[in-house]
Amino acid sequence: MNTATHLPDHSSAATDTRALRRTQFGWYMNDWANAAFSATVLTVFLGPYLTTLAKNAADAGGDVHPLGLSVRAGSFFPYTVSFSVLLSVAVMLVIGTIADRTGRHKELMCGFAYVGAVATMGMFFLGGSRYLLGAGLLVIANIAYAVSVALSYAFLPGLAAPDERDAVSSKGWAYGYAGGGLLLIANLALFEGHDALGLSSGTAVRICLASAGLWWALFTLVPLTRLPSRAGVAPARTEPARSDSASTASDGEPAAGSLRELARTLRGMRRYPLTLLFLGAFLCYNDGIQTVVSQASLYGSEQLGMGQTSLVIAVLLVQIVAIGGALLLGRIARRYGAKRTVLGSLVGWVVTLALGYVMPAHQPVWFYALACMIGLVLGGSQALSRSLFSHLIPAGREAEYFSVYKISDRGTSWMGPLVFGLAYQVTGSYRSAIISLLVFFVIGFAVLVKVPVRRAIEAVGNPVPERL
Repeated sequence: MNTATHLPDHSSAATDTRALRRTQFGWYMNDWANAAFSATVLTVFLGPYLTTLAKNAADAGGDVHPLGLSVRAGSFFPYTVSFSVLLSVAVMLVIGTIADRTGRHKELMCGFAYVGAVATMGMFFLGGSRYLLGAGLLVIANIAYAVSVALSYAFLPGLAAPDERDAVSSKGWAYGYAGGGLLLIANLALFEGHDALGLSSGTAVRICLASAGLWWALFTLVPLTRLPSRAGVAPARTEPARSDSASTASDGEPAAGSLRELARTLRGMRRYPLTLLFLGAFLCYNDGIQTVVSQASLYGSEQLGMGQTSLVIAVLLVQIVAIGGALLLGRIARRYGAKRTVLGSLVGWVVTLALGYVMPAHQPVWFYALACMIGLVLGGSQALSRSLFSHLIPAGREAEYFSVYKISDRGTSWMGPLVFGLAYQVTGSYRSAIISLLVFFVIGFAVLVKVPVRRAIEAVGNPVPERL
C-alpha cells in the first residue's frame, strides 16, 4: 500500500522555514543599513562639523541668520535636529496610514531609505560656510530615516510567532549596532589617519558622512529583495477583516484618505487604553534613555574631563557592548518574559546613573566602564519594548501604530534634555543634571508595572505569548 500520502510534508515545512529565515535576514539587514546614519552622522561627525560651518558663516556677534532669524552658531545643529524631529512626527503618521491602506510597506520603507541615503551622500559637498545646505540635507535625511524605521517596525508581527518575537527583535537590534559600529570604526580610522592619507580634516569628515549614505543605500538592497511588499501578521494568527474605516476610504485619493485614516486611528486608540498606558510608560523611560545617550559625551567632557579620544572610544564601546546586551536580554526574556526583563533593564539604568553620579573625574577606565554599562542595557531595553508593543497592535494597523510609537521614541525626546538643562542651570553641576534623569526611569517603571500585558494583548485580539 502506498503510504506516502499519510506522511507529513517535511520538504514543504523546511521550505517555509527557509523562506521565513530569508525574510527575517532581510529585516535584520535593514537595521544594519540604517544604523550607519545614526552612528556616523548623528552621533559622531555631523554635529561638530555643521557647527563649524555655521561659525564660518556667523557675523561678528557669533550669530547666523537662517530665514531671517538670529541663531547662535553653536545652537544651530541642535535646533536643526529639533526642527527635523517635529516635521518627522507629521510625516510618519501620514505615511503610516498610507502604508496600511495601500499595502506598500516595503516600497515606502525603502523609498524613504534611499531619499535619506542620497541626502546623506550629498553631505560630501558641504564645506566653507554652507551651513544652510547642511541643515537642509540633515532635515531631509532625518525625516527619511524616521519614516523608514517606523515602517520597518511594522514588519515585526509577521516575522515571528508571538513567543519568538522578543528574540527576533533583539537580533535585529544587534544587527543594527553591529552594522553601525563596523562603519564607525572604519570612519574613525580614516579620520585619525587623514594626515597620512594626505586629506584635510574637513575632507575626511565629508568622506565619512558620505560613506554612511553609501552604506545605507547599498545594504537597503537586501530588504528590498527579501521583504514582502506588505507587512503581514504573525504566523500564529490570521488577519481579521479590516475595519470599515479602511474599506470605505477612497482608493483613488490615498493622501486625503490617509488623513481621514489618521484621525480615525488616533480616535480609535482610545478603545485600547492599556495600549496607551504602555505607550505612556515607554514615552517616559525612553525619554530618559535618549537623554542619557545624547548627553553622555557632554557629561564626560565637561564634568569628568574626558578628551576627544576617550569620548570616541566610549561611543565605540557602547556600540559593541550593545550587540551582546541586546542578545543577552533577548535570551533572558525567553525565560522570564519581555515585561519583567524590561523592568529589570530599567533597574539597570538607575544603577548606571547612580554610578555615573559618583564617578571620579579624569579616570578614563571608569568612564569606559560606564559606557559598557550603558551598552549592556541600551539595546535590550529598546528591542524588547519594540517586541512587547508589537503584541498590543490590532492586526492590519501595524504601520500606523508603530508611527505613533516612533513619535514616543523621537517626538517627545525634549523632556529629558529640558530637565537635564534646568538641573544644570539651577545647580551649576552636571552631576546634579545626570542624576535628575532618575525621575524618568522611576516613573516609567511604576507605570509599566501597572500595565496588565496579558489583558492588553487580549483586548486587541492577538494571541498571548507563553512568556510575558
